[in-house]
Amino acid sequence: MVATATQLTISQHGFAEVLQETETGSRFLYSTQSFASGDIICRFSAAAVFDKPSYLTVQTGDDTHITLNPSFLQYVNHSCQPNAFFDTTAMQLVCIAHIEPGEQFTFFYPSTEWEMAQPFECQCGTPSCIGQITGASQIDTEILSRYRLTEYIVAKL
Repeated sequence: MVATATQLTISQHGFAEVLQETETGSRFLYSTQSFASGDIICRFSAAAVFDKPSYLTVQTGDDTHITLNPSFLQYVNHSCQPNAFFDTTAMQLVCIAHIEPGEQFTFFYPSTEWEMAQPFECQCGTPSCIGQITGASQIDTEILSRYRLTEYIVAKL
C-alpha cells in the first residue's frame, strides 16, 4: 500500500514515518527508504512484558507478550501478503519483500500470535487474503506454510 493525499504525517523516525488517515484516524508505518528482501529494517526490544496478549503486543512465548521498543513499530499493520517479519528470536524487523519509499510496512499477524486477543476480518485486499485473522493455532497448517513464522510459532505447530 502506498501513502495517499488523505493521510497526515504524525511522526518521523529515520527510515519510516507514521501516517494517519484523516477520515478514520487509523495509523500506519510507511517507509522513507528502499529495503531489499533479507535486509534488517531495524532492531527492537521489549518495552514491557505481559502474560496475556493485547492488540498492541507481539507474542514471544506461551505467557510472554511484549510491547515494542521503538513504540512506532506498533503501526506495522497486518497483510496477508506481508513485506516485513518480526523475528522475535533475533529481535529484528526483517524485510521479506522489496519495499520502496512510500510503501506501508506490513506483517502477517499469525506469524507471531498463537492466540490473538482480537481476531478480525481482514481487509488487506490482496489476492492471497485468508479472510478471518486469528492466531496461528486456528489456521490450517497449509496456509501457515506460505509464511515465515517465528521460532515460537513453528515450535507450537
